[in-house]
Amino acid sequence: MHWAEKIANRLIAEHPQRQTYVCASGISPSGSVHIGNFREVVTTAFVAKALRRAGKEVRFIFSWDDFDRFRKVPAHIDPGFAQYIGLPYSKVPCPYGCHASYAAHFESEFEQALQVFEIEPEFIYQSREYQSGRYYPQILHALRRRGEIYDILMSFKTGGSSADERAAFYPIHLYCGQCGKDSTTILDYDDTAETVAYHCGCGHCDTVHIPQADNIKLHWKIDWPMRWQQEQVVFEPGGRDHSSETGSYNVAAVIAEQIYGYSPPMYEPYEFISIKGSFAKMSSSSGHNYTPDDLLEVYAPENILFLFAKYQPNAAFHIGLDEDVLRNYAEFERYAAGARAGRLTGDLAGALELSLRSDSPVSAGSNVSFGQVASLLPLINFDRGRLREMFNRNNVEIDELRLQRVADRAEYWIRNWMPHKLVTIQASPNYAYYHSLTGELRWLRSLCSLLRSRELDETQRMTEIYAICHHEDKKTMRIQQKRLFTIIYQLVLGAEEGPRLPWLIQAAGTERMLNLLEL
Repeated sequence: MHWAEKIANRLIAEHPQRQTYVCASGISPSGSVHIGNFREVVTTAFVAKALRRAGKEVRFIFSWDDFDRFRKVPAHIDPGFAQYIGLPYSKVPCPYGCHASYAAHFESEFEQALQVFEIEPEFIYQSREYQSGRYYPQILHALRRRGEIYDILMSFKTGGSSADERAAFYPIHLYCGQCGKDSTTILDYDDTAETVAYHCGCGHCDTVHIPQADNIKLHWKIDWPMRWQQEQVVFEPGGRDHSSETGSYNVAAVIAEQIYGYSPPMYEPYEFISIKGSFAKMSSSSGHNYTPDDLLEVYAPENILFLFAKYQPNAAFHIGLDEDVLRNYAEFERYAAGARAGRLTGDLAGALELSLRSDSPVSAGSNVSFGQVASLLPLINFDRGRLREMFNRNNVEIDELRLQRVADRAEYWIRNWMPHKLVTIQASPNYAYYHSLTGELRWLRSLCSLLRSRELDETQRMTEIYAICHHEDKKTMRIQQKRLFTIIYQLVLGAEEGPRLPWLIQAAGTERMLNLLEL
């Protein structure tokens, strides 16, 4: 049973009378949402999908924490944006001038990417929720219980507490009504009047009425459990940084129970994802990351989803855009073929099923291999028409749109990540390599004779080509066959490997092959 189904079954067992299962995730729009953050939403999406398949009604919510403070300027943003540090993300200007705010730009970018994956949560924008006044009763409740909240927070810390610190503790951030930043100090809270007085580093002082305030936000570890209670959340995953013994989740769980009277949701910790070859954590601010859009240039959506579905959430893995791309595609294609034939079972079958979109090739069948397309395209100068003709000539059933998408991704991958795969058919014979051969020349002469033959169809020709290296010892024969093909690729492509020989012959043409092999 797949891990998402196990979680869904546990939720159903623990909440048998619940009509709607609320599954939550959320991210702060501090910059482009990277593929490490994507694990947050995709984990929730898989559990929501498993619940729906079990016949349950699901509300899948995604909170944009755009009322959080702008903390630092990311690497790819104008350094001049340092002037906005301390404002909520929803009040920082769009760095590219195309959206209403900084938050809106990166929210829109990620939401559009999610549509490609057919992940469609209900988006909640926390700046709107806080400024609408929806949370003011919970803010007042937290202020009235601030001493207890302080005690809970300190119980998770090793340092000592003090009566003065406890008396000065307030569980809220307050953005200044003058400069808009959070460089404020709360001076007093009047429970009867329901007001807070504050002083800001900009020199501004004011008193605000909490039920009408649009500039107050709860601290994260109080905000999180408050929202669980507000939305009646039963499941939410969280990153490793929130999952330690003294991490945010355990703190929030106690606050949820003791302050808001709500049982914390089932929690699933997930591991971070790394970029292959790097031990650094992905980060929006440093620019050290892959975004979903980056991967979608190379991978089909279902391939990306499968990468996440096949691993347990607490399993770390890396993503590379090198030869791993071929391996990941080949693995997905192999499992997809197994699913179509009814051979794939167990966790992998569940992972594949959760990864499918409405137009995924697995459901309709697909004979187009990414690796094959990637090996052929450079040889035919990335000509999509010739590629289509070759598949048709070989009686490979294709979907025109799907073939176009595979070709586009393969070309992008080769040109941007694997330029050494820009292998082309040699313009002239490699005399030096040819004359370095000795006994193998008789193989080449036999091969050229077979290429000239008009009496053999392709299947017969390939049978005869393999027979060129016939040997009584099968191991020796396989070694010699491998050597023959290496020689062919060296003379025709100047490389150690290439597409299957029948496709290479079609890409190059028989005459061109003979010119390069028969010197």
